[in-house]
Amino acid sequence: MSFSVEGLHHVGITVRDMKRSFEWYSTMFGLEHGPVNHNEGAELEAGVEVPGAVLDYSMIEVGSTRIEFLEYTAPEGEDFSLRNCDVGAAHLCFQVDDMEEAYRALTERGAVFNAPPVTLSEGALAGSQWAYLRDPDGVQLELWQWPR
Repeated sequence: MSFSVEGLHHVGITVRDMKRSFEWYSTMFGLEHGPVNHNEGAELEAGVEVPGAVLDYSMIEVGSTRIEFLEYTAPEGEDFSLRNCDVGAAHLCFQVDDMEEAYRALTERGAVFNAPPVTLSEGALAGSQWAYLRDPDGVQLELWQWPR
């Protein structure tokens, strides 16, 4: 192969309202966004395969990677409706150092979890904990804690 993958630069999520998403991710996780950028035109339309695409975008840094939020002001997209089992469904997973505290604090801040945290009892990941919740657009997020 003539090139190598050096790492993961970012994960992109299309959101309905970037300001609402920034506020939610800031309130829940203390994450702050960078500058908001704008893009439109023939190159964007071709690159994203969306005729008439007009969008604003910004990054939030999380450790060594970034989450890119994209808000298409044109055309209006459909609301997110994929289940975890649907092809193409993805989720972000935030590693935490204390699952019980993260679950408590996020619940107090208004997060709605699908279910309480689960502790894996078997296999190579035994002792790890995970829990799923959704952001304001319904995108699945996961919290993960390695065994202590």
